Amino acid sequence: MDQQREYRMTGFVVREHRVPVPVDWTDPARFGSIDVFVRELVDPLRASEDLPLLLFLQGGPGGQGPRPLGGGWVAKALEKHRLVLLDQRGTGRSSRVDGRSIARFDDAATAADYLACFRGDAIVSDAEHVRATLYGGRTWATLGQSYGGFLTLTYLSRHPEALTACYVTGGLPGITADAEAVYRHTFRRQAARNNELARRHPGDVVALGALADRLAGGGVVLPNGDPFTPERLQTLGMGLGMSTGIDEVHWLLDTALDDHGEPAPGFLANVAHQTSFDTNPLYAVLQEVIYHQGERSGGWAAQAELERWEWFASSARPLLLTGEAMFPWMYEQHAALRPFRDAAHRLAERRWWPDLYDTDRLAANEVPVAAVQYYDDPYVDLDLALATADAVGNTQVWITNEFLHDGLRASGDVILPRLLDLAAGTWSVTGR
Repeated sequence: MDQQREYRMTGFVVREHRVPVPVDWTDPARFGSIDVFVRELVDPLRASEDLPLLLFLQGGPGGQGPRPLGGGWVAKALEKHRLVLLDQRGTGRSSRVDGRSIARFDDAATAADYLACFRGDAIVSDAEHVRATLYGGRTWATLGQSYGGFLTLTYLSRHPEALTACYVTGGLPGITADAEAVYRHTFRRQAARNNELARRHPGDVVALGALADRLAGGGVVLPNGDPFTPERLQTLGMGLGMSTGIDEVHWLLDTALDDHGEPAPGFLANVAHQTSFDTNPLYAVLQEVIYHQGERSGGWAAQAELERWEWFASSARPLLLTGEAMFPWMYEQHAALRPFRDAAHRLAERRWWPDLYDTDRLAANEVPVAAVQYYDDPYVDLDLALATADAVGNTQVWITNEFLHDGLRASGDVILPRLLDLAAGTWSVTGR
């Protein structure tokens, strides 16, 4: 049964719902039910109006819905829409998946089966259930950021009748690309981001090498007790795809070492925060799972690709920072991920997965799709995104180097109106 609460914040009225859904939509009795948390926002001056619905599909996997503070793309969306924000299953205030919940399973195989129920197909089924139970089956538009674009194409593959328009920011996936193909592309783009870091801040290359040499000697521990290794240092590169990511790495390194050449306490605290998965363990656990469809040979795709790039080795100098990729060692070194270790290995070795995208239905798509893709984005490869745009009917893509992967967060008040106009046909992009 839907549980509701309503209150006001600056700039919008908030209505909250909690909706039960089955863990496994294909076998609802197997794992029982969980709750999906829904937060609805509306302009206070238009709260009584029958506004069109806009469903936001957040990035991830494993990230909770936004907690808006006003302004930006949210304010733009509320000018014309009632905005629906989901905490996708397993995240935020939806029934959360963390180390404690996984530790309750008696065996890794069952835990892996449970985790496999948290992919995009299930999230779309949840959204459809929310649309039917909370909104009487009304159609809605979607705004998909990053992984939200993956969910958008799954939605279009399964329930296009539910959608009036789809807006995608930095999130057109390669609908026929497996995880191995994705990492072949994104490792190359991450290498380019490392080159840009070196160009802007050449002293940081020296600092990273010195840090890695010290960490390779062992004995450095983060405040939460995790070992601080060269591999974990490399994961600071996750942010290089964001608008301020390069400069954030620079300022982090600015006070990395104390007067004795040891990692400074403040630096260690910041590293622990920036590289942890305490708040979003599913981000790591599902990172490769979101790409799997049909038959596959099994294995860790990002690890295999890393081993093909000798200059990404943790022993290489200059030290290169890795990007949006998860590796087996993380399940040993990260306390938040250790409870998932055996189940994660089971998921990695699984040889068959249900399809996420219906290429025939996408080719025949009539729902307007307006997307922005970023030239230098190392998270979602531009070449794969453009191949998808060519394969999905009624899709237009605005390609720009003005923004990076966090364009919607950084400049959403510019990006969202352009996408609305692009879908409506009141703004156009030149051919590529």
